[in-house]
Amino acid sequence: MSEVRLSFKEMCARFDVTPRTLRYYEYIELLEPEREGRSRFYSSRECARMTLILRGRKFGIKLEEIRQWLKIYENEGTDAQRTAFVEMADRQLVELEDQALQLGDAIKELRSLRQQTLNKLQ
Repeated sequence: MSEVRLSFKEMCARFDVTPRTLRYYEYIELLEPEREGRSRFYSSRECARMTLILRGRKFGIKLEEIRQWLKIYENEGTDAQRTAFVEMADRQLVELEDQALQLGDAIKELRSLRQQTLNKLQ
């Protein structure tokens, strides 16, 4: 089985990100592609990291937290990274649940104001 090796353009297409996003992730040390001259190539390791980065972003986790979490794997291994993930997920769940409550309140208030306005029009 051959090692995955994606070009910069292929990496952008595979993960549906802009070149600017991919360069930024490299700049903040979330990704470390192989370089050959001016070309960049992404291994299966970088693809796995990108999957984790995008998953974290989907859940609203800050890039710095993701960066630190990825470093835990490099420095301390899988079990330490899993423990850190559980802690990070717990914090984010509290945040998301709070946001859900706030959205629910905003929806109720907007529906009420809409109905009041509609009643005045009739």
